[in-house]
Amino acid sequence: MGSLKAVLKHPDDFYPLLKLKMAAKKAEKQIPAEPHWGFCYTMLHKVSRSFALVIQQLNPELRDAVCIFYLVLRALDTVEDDTSIDADIKVPILIAFHQHIYDRDWHFACGTKEYKVLMDQFHHVATAFLELKKGYQEAIEDITKRMGAGMAKFICKEVETIDDYDEYCHYVAGLVGLGLSKLFHASGTEKMFPDSMSNSMGLFLQKTNIIRDYLEDINEIPKSRMFWPREIWSKYVNKLEELKYEENSEKAVKCLNDMVTNALIHIEDCLKYMSDLRDPAIFRFCAIPQIMAIGTLALMYNNIQVFRGVVKMRRGLTAKVIDRTRTMGDVYQAFYDFSVILKSKVDMRDPNAETTISRIEAAQKICKDSGTLKNSKSYIVESKPSYSPALIALLFIVLAIVYAYATANRQNKIKVTL
Repeated sequence: MGSLKAVLKHPDDFYPLLKLKMAAKKAEKQIPAEPHWGFCYTMLHKVSRSFALVIQQLNPELRDAVCIFYLVLRALDTVEDDTSIDADIKVPILIAFHQHIYDRDWHFACGTKEYKVLMDQFHHVATAFLELKKGYQEAIEDITKRMGAGMAKFICKEVETIDDYDEYCHYVAGLVGLGLSKLFHASGTEKMFPDSMSNSMGLFLQKTNIIRDYLEDINEIPKSRMFWPREIWSKYVNKLEELKYEENSEKAVKCLNDMVTNALIHIEDCLKYMSDLRDPAIFRFCAIPQIMAIGTLALMYNNIQVFRGVVKMRRGLTAKVIDRTRTMGDVYQAFYDFSVILKSKVDMRDPNAETTISRIEAAQKICKDSGTLKNSKSYIVESKPSYSPALIALLFIVLAIVYAYATANRQNKIKVTL
């Protein structure tokens, strides 16, 4: 539920965190009884708890299709991510992966922890996939085939130019956006969106992840993974790994800001896509990750910690986003709030400052023109942290009750065992 210190510093996070915890417990209890579906939903919770929560809100038929779509692509991504696999082995698997999803007996040993389990027992995913309607199967197969081919292309190709960067992000994430749009349309609840808009939804998320994961990727064993385009980083250093060294901190931050500015170009398409969604559950499914992305970009901008460790939104703010995101007005408010934070961090001496400001203000204009900002509650609490004695006392009482309940349950289990 997040650290006690963080909750005390942001007491308004407590209730959303509690609701998120309860929702997670409820979702875990709804795991299907059938072995293959049970495996799929259990694995979904392990590889992405927050994603599992937003999936649970979809109608059952679409929920199953999106669950399998996610696991298939997660398995494909596990093959691509495993740097211990030789290219001559990896490439054929990536290219043929769309065929393996029809094979109940196929599995491949790679990955670590829960991802290894997913690959070892992939037959469960294939079994569930074969129970989906034909329209869902065709959409998943098509995207898996195109993504596998794109991943294979970049196994032997460096990300040199910004065009390369956009192409790579299209293969690994833009296609996810296209696939989800196809699944939404196949469910009969949404219109078919233009590929360009669906692509931008994926690129905005992927570019945020690539920026955030710089240190993890560059330190990958046995071989670094490098997704930042040379066209950008070569303006600041001779080798991408040099950005992590303390003596290059000033250059690293300028390069980081350049990367964030590049990601901001997709905001207009993302806002347009979300504003055209009709189904409330699909809307939340799409909107929550997008808000998390703009929030993460605001946190990372001008932040040297990206090159020192993991930079991400605090869990309490994540819970608040999940709890509050109900309407497009909420999305406009969130994007506006986080863009204000981002804009406040721009140093006009930064070489990309004017472009950054221009893209931020373009996003803010869309949010203002919606006419909904004054009707929405701000995601960002601007006031100083409040340490209300009553709230703190209530917090400790709730924690004491939860602890006592958990202790009593453990004792009862011990007695039953004895």
